[in-house]
Amino acid sequence: LLLSGNRLRALPGGLLPPAGPAAPFPLLSRLEAADNEGAELGADIAALPALKSLDVANNQLRELPPALADCPRLKEANFRGNQLRDKRLEKMVNGCQTKAILEYLRAGGRGKGKAESAREEVRKKKREKQQKKDSGDGEQDEVEEASRLLVKVLHVSENPVPLVVKVSPGIKDVRPFIVCCVLKGVNLKPGNALKRFLSMQTKLHEDMCERRTAATIATHDLQLVKAPLTYDIQPPDELKIMPLGRKEIKAKDLLRQLHLEAEEQRKQKKRQNVSGLHKYLQLLDGKDNYPCLLDAEGAVISFPPITNSEKTKVRKETRDLFLEVTSDTSLQICKDVMDTLILKIAELNRLTLENKEGSGSDTELDALCGPGSLEPGNLPLVVEQVRVVDTDGNLKVLYPSKTDLATVSSLLTVIR
Repeated sequence: LLLSGNRLRALPGGLLPPAGPAAPFPLLSRLEAADNEGAELGADIAALPALKSLDVANNQLRELPPALADCPRLKEANFRGNQLRDKRLEKMVNGCQTKAILEYLRAGGRGKGKAESAREEVRKKKREKQQKKDSGDGEQDEVEEASRLLVKVLHVSENPVPLVVKVSPGIKDVRPFIVCCVLKGVNLKPGNALKRFLSMQTKLHEDMCERRTAATIATHDLQLVKAPLTYDIQPPDELKIMPLGRKEIKAKDLLRQLHLEAEEQRKQKKRQNVSGLHKYLQLLDGKDNYPCLLDAEGAVISFPPITNSEKTKVRKETRDLFLEVTSDTSLQICKDVMDTLILKIAELNRLTLENKEGSGSDTELDALCGPGSLEPGNLPLVVEQVRVVDTDGNLKVLYPSKTDLATVSSLLTVIR
């Protein structure tokens, strides 16, 4: 049952009746009610005997009912984005597995139950890790740590609402190659996480993407992307976009502005030619039409290789990303860049966890989550497959396929 994004203040009446044989939804296994205005999650949630997955992220919940621990089959739960009164619990929902959260609720909260013994195991693990480093095994330990980066692939067949990008025929003469996917579970809120994320993207553009001339990356906040999407072409004087940090403008006027800015920069630095960073502007020279990615409302959310839109801008609060890589060179360079982009985001997520920025006792949180629960290996990012199809619905590209992410396999473990 998908109820997300409807401004609901409570779950529909009758969905959660008192437990008993007359329960109307004995087989309901997945309930998504994220991005609503719910202020309370009642104890009657336990009346759903088959519930396996619960998503109530970004609501207005202040407490989580202990009855959640009585849901016999609950394996996955997302409570992020709620201002919980129990700050320790609030930190747990952002960094622990569902099992640890349910045990905390079952024990009555505030560190009861298995927390003390788990805390001691965490300390023991840290001591062993330090001993390894002291004995000269530091480099090997770092390699093992990197190898524990995990990414779980959610196949189209397992996704009730898979995202699809439709490609129009005219794009093949302008910028024909596009690869997309959805990445869920990123954490950009603490400290400089967002700044590191943007710097990483810039570095990829300069190096692997050859200053955008080989390929271009665009990252979007999935919550702000209105599907279905269309990869299309539009004339320069008709294509309108609200570029990052700017007001809405026609593509031809934006290109003119960027060319002037590049020329001004060249003069200030007393160079003979425009810098390599701006060479990508020339990729659209002489084109009768420009490439663009349109959302369901017809708004341009991406104008490769120039910019993506302020409309879907990634912010600190962003948890789920829509990733896009385009090229006029080859499909393989798109896939290689996407592989590396996912790896880099996984590394940034791990770095954020290791820094453990935020309030509360980190040792207590480690203990509550259980030994090793904050290790990246126990918090895999989820990559949802995205299909790129032609106007007749025929598949052109599916990413990630079985052969994708191979270029980063030495540093990334992929659960398929």
